[in-house]
Amino acid sequence: MLNSNVSNKSPRGNFFEDFKIGQVFLHATPRTLSDGDSALYIALTGARQVLHSAQPVAHAMGYKNRTIDDLLAFHMALGKTVPDISINAIANLGYAQVQFVRPIYAGDTISSKSTVVGLKQNSDGKSGIVYVHCEALNQDHQVVISWLRWVMVRKSNLDAPAPDTVLPEFEKVVDVKNLHIPHDVKYQAFDTRMTGSHFVWDDYVKGEVINHPSGMTVDESDHTLATKLYQNPARLHFDASKSTYGKRLVFGGHVMSVCRALSYEGLENALSIAAINSGAHCNPTFGGDTLYAHSEVLDRIEIPGRKDVGALRLRLVGVKNQPLRFLSDASTTVDGKRSYSQNVVLDLDYTVLMPRKS
Repeated sequence: MLNSNVSNKSPRGNFFEDFKIGQVFLHATPRTLSDGDSALYIALTGARQVLHSAQPVAHAMGYKNRTIDDLLAFHMALGKTVPDISINAIANLGYAQVQFVRPIYAGDTISSKSTVVGLKQNSDGKSGIVYVHCEALNQDHQVVISWLRWVMVRKSNLDAPAPDTVLPEFEKVVDVKNLHIPHDVKYQAFDTRMTGSHFVWDDYVKGEVINHPSGMTVDESDHTLATKLYQNPARLHFDASKSTYGKRLVFGGHVMSVCRALSYEGLENALSIAAINSGAHCNPTFGGDTLYAHSEVLDRIEIPGRKDVGALRLRLVGVKNQPLRFLSDASTTVDGKRSYSQNVVLDLDYTVLMPRKS
């Protein structure tokens, strides 16, 4: 006989009407990062950035150890926010002002918190856009990553009144004055033989396009294992019945990581990510798709007071199943609105740190 007195202790997550301006979420399950996490991340993405791979290189530059890959840390920190912010999301719409504030090492414990900074109900009354400012903190309660994120979240109670519209203001590009450059890191101590490329900051020019030669087919097992590594429980990445496409959707962060790994060839000495200015997941990616990457140098930026390191602002375009002949084929702009080709899956504007010629 079935027990009719069954309680459901599973969380329902937050719907649009549950969010309030100024609301703070302290997200569950802090995560201590390990060398094993780094090794698995390399296995799933093919990442080769030397600062995350070789301890002697990191030590020579003044780091206390090789660092955790910037995107691995970001995806894990973002994954913590999903149960509270986006478990009932229809779509992740964007992120901006991502700042990598402090190096993260194996053994550091990362937790996340979010503050609601914007709300706007959609005209159909069935959903709305939630803007949150998120921070990842280490075990010493220091901010290591901060970012702005906005998602479209469905309503549970369609009769709930619309909140006052509040839209946060933010700069489209993280200003060079707000880039966090470790003051005790000696970029002049970097040996380019460690990457196999002698091209440094001085060798790149604004407007230069790099068509990275390699592609990578995303296996079903790889992308679901990666999303588990990030502890991202969003159902549409695991349960095909939860996806409007009828099959599991590859987590956009994993697409970002694979494309960043593919961009290594031609940007070998881009040692770390200082900021993500903006990003768009333009079309869905599924298991079996093959990803290719193209980069454009948007700007070459001098860092005040530093002659050993410079910043490159890059555009990373990820494409599925067929590389672009020309980067201009990725999108068209009509009346100020950008429309993407159907095989473009990622358009990322980010800033990296690269040694300069001494």
